[in-house]
Amino acid sequence: MIGREQVLHVARLARLELSEAEVERFSEELSTVLDHIEQINQLDLDGVEPTSHVIQVENVLREDVPRPCLPREKALEQAPDVAAGGFRVPSPGA
Repeated sequence: MIGREQVLHVARLARLELSEAEVERFSEELSTVLDHIEQINQLDLDGVEPTSHVIQVENVLREDVPRPCLPREKALEQAPDVAAGGFRVPSPGA
């Protein structure tokens, strides 16, 4: 089981202030997480390819097809300040 000092050390690294109840709770929860990791480490995973998802993920987005864009004049007609055919924005630091 992860001890109080280890929980406080991790909290310090993460710049967290924990109450006494939270220290106790996280001690138990972190111990449970580490127990699960230990079980995973005992599995024989030789020959198993690393994956980012446990199931095959397919792109569900539509194909990116070019289409006519909004005319410049139409895009700029509601702009509060136009310059050189584009939106004028404040310069950095202004």
